Amino acid sequence: MRHRLVLNVMTPAENVVVVRADTPFKEVARRLADRRVSAVPVVDDHTRVIGVVSEADLLYKETRLEPRKPSVFGARQEVRAREKADAVVAGDLMTAPAITIGPGDDVVRAARRMEDHKVKRLPVVDEDGRLVGIVSRHDLLRPFVRPDAEIRSEILQDVLLRTLWIDPREVDVSVDDGVVRLGGTVEARSVAELVGRVVRRTDGVVDVVNTIGYLRDDYGDKPAPSALHGVFEHRRPGS
Repeated sequence: MRHRLVLNVMTPAENVVVVRADTPFKEVARRLADRRVSAVPVVDDHTRVIGVVSEADLLYKETRLEPRKPSVFGARQEVRAREKADAVVAGDLMTAPAITIGPGDDVVRAARRMEDHKVKRLPVVDEDGRLVGIVSRHDLLRPFVRPDAEIRSEILQDVLLRTLWIDPREVDVSVDDGVVRLGGTVEARSVAELVGRVVRRTDGVVDVVNTIGYLRDDYGDKPAPSALHGVFEHRRPGS
């Protein structure tokens, strides 16, 4: 199973507030405040994303740096901060190039990119760099609020039956607050472990406690009797 795609959780372009390079400072601030967003894409005449203006960029105007001796490594950043403090249009405020994501990327990649670049929102662009939407941290949390019953149904029908070709009656599945518990017995140890790994990638799954037993150890090691129904995939000690 694949994680949900950015396309499935993003806000589409027609509902995204954008600005142009020549949009005045006060208009950028007004749009951020009116729409209650932390950043806006800057687009050209062909809706290609050329940069992003964030609340932090605007705040340079309020927190002008006092004169100080620049450090060897911070000189460039300080110069750029002063340029933003003096900016009057979005083109001078924006951070460029923009950190973007594609609609076909999954939510995990989007989350990692946000974390790596310390941003809260990512413009979603097509192969030509044109804006097709925007995805926020809030959007990425949507899979984790899926009802337990919906998660269980996907595991039984999509993961076990359609993806792994396992009769759902062979595996006991329960879900409580996103924590999946797996039981039952399958033919081989490799299958038992594979089920746990694939279930963990299902959207909305917080943790997996895998107690699926196996009849044959196809890794070549003879299982001890006590391991026949052993636990293979614990994320939390003592689970």
